[in-house]
Amino acid sequence: MTTARTMIPALDDSVRVHGQTVHILDRRVFPETLSWVVSESAEDVARAIREMVTQSSGPLFAAYAGMEITALQVAGLKLAQAQTRMQQAGAALASARPTNNHPREAVDHVLGAVQSARSTGELVDRAVEAAQSGPVAYRARSYALGRETAALLADGSRILTHCWMDSYLIELVRAATDAGKSFEWVATETRPYLQGARLTAHTLAELGQSVTLITDGMGAAALSPGSSIGPIDALVTAADRVSLDGSVVNKVGTLGLAIAATAFDVPFYALVQAPDENAPTADDIVIEQRDPAEVLHTLGRRTASGLVTEAWYPAFDVTPGRFVSKIITDRGAFAPSDVHRYWSDARGRARPNSAV
Repeated sequence: MTTARTMIPALDDSVRVHGQTVHILDRRVFPETLSWVVSESAEDVARAIREMVTQSSGPLFAAYAGMEITALQVAGLKLAQAQTRMQQAGAALASARPTNNHPREAVDHVLGAVQSARSTGELVDRAVEAAQSGPVAYRARSYALGRETAALLADGSRILTHCWMDSYLIELVRAATDAGKSFEWVATETRPYLQGARLTAHTLAELGQSVTLITDGMGAAALSPGSSIGPIDALVTAADRVSLDGSVVNKVGTLGLAIAATAFDVPFYALVQAPDENAPTADDIVIEQRDPAEVLHTLGRRTASGLVTEAWYPAFDVTPGRFVSKIITDRGAFAPSDVHRYWSDARGRARPNSAV
């Protein structure tokens, strides 16, 4: 019997290495069209990430794949040349999306593994092993934070989510299934790429979950008492980044939902594997400003009046910690004001209290 535990959704296998090329499922047209973008270099992969072929956790898997094929491509070079090329590839991938930290994490993991290689052959072996083991570890950590989140939610909870949580969402559903829990989901459509309508809702349906789609403007109404959709028990989203002061950076629109949730006493849980140790505050995180023309279009079709020429598109917004109930990590749940303790615990200086 196929269950959420055993099923592999299409988007959980959306980056594949074939020889020395990377095949990336084009999320801009999925699920209407099953199309793969083929990348022959790390720079091609970086371009695909930048052009939104893949989003959320996808850039992490793509960056690992880009580093893997680069390692295979340098096999015939001298060690110094191979190291230089790996650095070049890493720089291209790490800078593809300034707010999404996943590509940088993948690049750092692979480059760290090859730093002390004493031959090109050793470099290739180490890089390939790191590029292949990294995604496995990422999924395991996603399951850990999914388990922590499921523990906070009662069986049958109705959950509002925004944008596309990717591995976090998939592993949360799996963890809940393992705990004998099922949820009902309400998903925002997420303009202008409609990730919620096309990716989140589709994947939840694939996993056998009950999901109701709403427009972005309906979030506050859904959270309000007496809403005809029924009571929302929690707002649950991913976080692209979390600063050490407990600020949550996620897809633009998260801030408004968090404020509404606070006003109506609905808890907001933000999921991230770990806060950004290099971002003391939200001011230390670059908010990506995308081409405003994207707001004038939906999935490649102009939807704004031809008379309208000005638009604004910050891809992410910042939710201050006062609007966040808990930040869920792979090491437990933290109050936003305590999330910096994630790292002090790792160094053995303090033990975080997850029961915050």
